[in-house]
Amino acid sequence: MDAGFLERLLGGSRLWTGPCVVILDAAFNVDSTGPDSIVTGGQKAYAPRVPTGRLEADTVLLLKDEGVILAIEQHHQKDGMGQMRVKQRLTVVDVRHVVGFEFDGAEPLAVLGVGAPPPVRDSEYRPGTLVG
Repeated sequence: MDAGFLERLLGGSRLWTGPCVVILDAAFNVDSTGPDSIVTGGQKAYAPRVPTGRLEADTVLLLKDEGVILAIEQHHQKDGMGQMRVKQRLTVVDVRHVVGFEFDGAEPLAVLGVGAPPPVRDSEYRPGTLVG
């Protein structure tokens, strides 16, 4: 992706932005298609693993001059004593390998100067129209 476009999309160089999914052109991550389950006393069944280029980041930062994106993932875990621990993972991504981004909601459109999309309307039927 173009670093200038990324700078506009992410709100500027060297600014942290909200959560998003960074889509890469490589099989970066391995996701399971469902929960693993182990049957007691019987055969063990595991969900299949699928390689994917999706990096779910809690926050990202563009370093335009260096041509990289810093992505932080936070994982919440309870230790043996019941204390909640937060582990952070930093991933450094070359902007040349970024294919796209996914955001929850349409807020990034305002940063790009694009208006909000029209609302999605349910199907409308005229009175007396038979449906089904």
